[in-house]
Amino acid sequence: MYPQASHSDPALYLARTRPDHPVMFFDPARLGATARRFLRGFPGMVTYAVKANPSREVLDNLVASGVRGFDVASPAEIALVRDAGAGLDLHYNNPVRSRGEVAEGVRAGVASWSVDCLSELDKLGAPRVAGEEVAVRLALPVKGAHYDFGEKFGLAPAPAAALLAEVARRGFQPAICFHPGTQCADPEAWAAYIGAAADVARQAGVRLARLNVGGGFASHRDGAAPDLEAIFARIGGMADAAFDVPPGLVCEPGRAMVAESFTLGLRIKAIRGDGSVFLNDGLYGGLAELRDIGPNTRLRVLAPDGQPREAAPCPRVGFGPTCDSLDRLPEPLNLPGDVQEGDFVLIEGMGAYSLAIATRFNGYGVGEVVTLATPGAQG
Repeated sequence: MYPQASHSDPALYLARTRPDHPVMFFDPARLGATARRFLRGFPGMVTYAVKANPSREVLDNLVASGVRGFDVASPAEIALVRDAGAGLDLHYNNPVRSRGEVAEGVRAGVASWSVDCLSELDKLGAPRVAGEEVAVRLALPVKGAHYDFGEKFGLAPAPAAALLAEVARRGFQPAICFHPGTQCADPEAWAAYIGAAADVARQAGVRLARLNVGGGFASHRDGAAPDLEAIFARIGGMADAAFDVPPGLVCEPGRAMVAESFTLGLRIKAIRGDGSVFLNDGLYGGLAELRDIGPNTRLRVLAPDGQPREAAPCPRVGFGPTCDSLDRLPEPLNLPGDVQEGDFVLIEGMGAYSLAIATRFNGYGVGEVVTLATPGAQG
């Protein structure tokens, strides 16, 4: 279990302990609120994409908040979910699996599989239980996300229809799944996919049991927070309009579910004469995703005693702590002009992928994860 802070504000913890290593702060109350937002607003089943943050504390809090389905991509993730609770639905939506991985999924009682080619359907064999679901993964050239998942997985509509018909012929519960791409904030990306999915089902002559609209829901990294409710409403309305008999809907948020519940606390190791700063974490650690999806501008700088630095911001080149010259942030950091060596930098919205894909290269990386106290629970 993560140790618990005596404060609900990371700034107070940093001022009291003054750590020289990066600290990740976990806010279980914020995670629960986000889970309830999805459960209340999305017009169907909510499953969590374990890959975004597989920590036991995250899984336990999601189960306690009412999430009953989990999108898993490997036997290791299956084991994590099985340890988190009994009776949880497993959706194995990584569409490429070894025969050994299929066997592990069968033993664990996977409820839903995805496929995007006939050979992967062959590996699944015949249905083992009534209602065992197989979803054909659809891929379209739809814009609106930071990067497109369709280059690796998924089928165009015509081959997707042929594979869907074969899924139904073999006795599986037929479904379609898709992923609009990461950091997607445009409801029309989902609408385009839903319309295409309805056409694919009609072409295959199949009534869909369910339609999995994927993840991709944008997290709050800059500017205004994404309007998730607008996306939920567009998904539900388009499904009703596109299908004669609307299928059950499923979503699989990862980033948008967990990002807000973690804040990363870093320290400035050095400031060079040209104004560039060296941080105690970088691209090999909790900031790895900055290379792929751009900067997170939701940061604040604190003096060692916890007081905020409030001078006008100016852009500074940022480097991580390792000896590798590639460990340079892709975009400048807008830091207050009065920033000093030893100051702390708090970056919000850092719960997705930061811990899951971080390395310990050169011995650096997030060395501590602290659970924040619920306000009023402790003195």
